[in-house]
Amino acid sequence: MRAEGLQRVTMRRLAQELDTGAASLYVYVANTAELHAAILEELLGGVDLRPGGGKRGGDWCDRLVSVLGSYTRVLFEHPSLAHAALVARPSGPHYLALVEAILDLLHEGEVPDAQAAWGVDVLLQVATATAAEQSVRGRAVDAEAEHDKLVAALRDVSAVTHPRIAALGTALLSGSHEQRLAWIFRMVINGARSTPVTTEA
Repeated sequence: MRAEGLQRVTMRRLAQELDTGAASLYVYVANTAELHAAILEELLGGVDLRPGGGKRGGDWCDRLVSVLGSYTRVLFEHPSLAHAALVARPSGPHYLALVEAILDLLHEGEVPDAQAAWGVDVLLQVATATAAEQSVRGRAVDAEAEHDKLVAALRDVSAVTHPRIAALGTALLSGSHEQRLAWIFRMVINGARSTPVTTEA
C-alpha cells in the first residue's frame, strides 16, 4: 500500500504477495472493500487517544480537538487510504476505541446524548474529508500554481464588483492548515452542543 497506493491492494494482488490463491482469502474477508476497511482498522491503532475522557485534566474541547487531529494525521500519512476512508466501514476495536473516546469527551462537555450520537459521525466525516481533500491536492502536479492563482485573484479583486471579498482580503486564506482544521473541529463541536436533534419528517 505504501509503495503503490491502496488502489493496488486487491484480493488478487494480496494473494500473489502471500503466494496463495485469492479464494483462500475469502475465508477472512468478503471483498476488497472489507479488506480496505481492515487495513484502515489496523492503522487506526496509531491514533493517539491519550487525551480522551476520564477527566484527564485540561479543557475537554482542547482534548477532543487533539484526538481528532491525531486521527486526521494518521490519514494524512496514508494518502490513498484517506479517500477510501470516506466509504470504508471499519468496526474493529481500534475504531470502537476512537468513537468511544470522542463520545466520552462530548459527554464530559455536557453535550446532550442525542446530539453527541450524531455529532461523532459529523466530526469523523469532517476529519476524513479533510484528509482526503489534502491527499488529492498533494498528488496534483500543479497544486501550488493553482493556489498561487487563487491568492492573486483574491488579492486583485475589485471592491466595486466583489466588495465582501475585497473587505476580507487575505483573511480568506489566513492561518495554517493546523489552525484552520482545529477551528473547523471547534465549530462543529459548538454546533453539536447547540443544535437539537429532530427526528420529525
